[in-house]
Amino acid sequence: MNDDRLNLRGSPGSPYTRKMLAVLRYRRIQYNYHQAASPALPEPKVRLIPVVYFPDATGALQPEVDSTPIIRRLERDYPTRQIIPENPVVSLLNALLEDYGDEWLTKAMFHYRWHYAEDIELAGSVLPHYADVTQADETLRTLKQVFSDRQINRLYVVGSNATTTPVIEASYKRCLDALNAHLQHQPFLLGDRPASSDFAWFGQLTQLAQFDPTPSRLTRQNYPRVDAWVSKCEDLSGLSPHTDGFFKANQVSDTLKQIFTEMGRTYVPVMLANAAAVDLGQAEVRTEVDGEPWVQTPFPYQAKCLHWLRQDYARLDQTERETLGEMINGTGCERLFMKPTPQ
Repeated sequence: MNDDRLNLRGSPGSPYTRKMLAVLRYRRIQYNYHQAASPALPEPKVRLIPVVYFPDATGALQPEVDSTPIIRRLERDYPTRQIIPENPVVSLLNALLEDYGDEWLTKAMFHYRWHYAEDIELAGSVLPHYADVTQADETLRTLKQVFSDRQINRLYVVGSNATTTPVIEASYKRCLDALNAHLQHQPFLLGDRPASSDFAWFGQLTQLAQFDPTPSRLTRQNYPRVDAWVSKCEDLSGLSPHTDGFFKANQVSDTLKQIFTEMGRTYVPVMLANAAAVDLGQAEVRTEVDGEPWVQTPFPYQAKCLHWLRQDYARLDQTERETLGEMINGTGCERLFMKPTPQ
């Protein structure tokens, strides 16, 4: 690569790719977007997308694949138009909202895409083209079957199964309700300027609201405001954010509290049960979400996500913890930061 632009490899069908592209556009960070493998770009150890390549001390490009730490590295490397609030309490709220987008809304995205026949047909037909639109039709028909079978067989990874289907779908609808209500008063989750959490939600909604037939029909018919918000967030490079655009540490709107309450109802019990199962080496996660059973295989990465959130909480001083408590107590989200009860 012969320029100083950041290199990113990904795919339009990946919500995390869309998340990162929107971040780079808003932050006005110049980049090269690669939609296919390149011999000039090393493969990451874990074959996930998007991949962002950072130069090491020698100038050699090193791949990174996790959007959360990538965004925080960009905050350090590029000091303008930042998307992590400076206030530590608001920053933790942002991290919590971002994790919900990345780790809970993705369950709805993957579920809808590979659960319903209409959605499977569209995804299986379109997604293989993203690698190379010049592939022969016969090749693409084969890829459609192979790719679809592999993804359907991976539904267990996000916890989508016959038991959890009604929980996931009811949660998605309530999430849309809460986001729609919030957007009537604020253009972004934490105020008048976008944070990393907005881009996490946006990434998942590019698929849920605007690609996969079943959830996009639901979204467009009932939540046109949300559909419009997703389109607007695709490219916010022209937005001029106000320095004080994020909520203050002692503020939380009723609509934002409604969002945290939905998170406490669904995301929180699953994150806690998953972390406990990982810690105990259990083969299965079993808990209840909104009175309904939730069963899935343990997901070690999500246990790591909870650990990161708790590290952020541990860095708060006592006054900041009290302020956080005033903002989330009663939503269920406060349970993430309580000491676990000994079994």
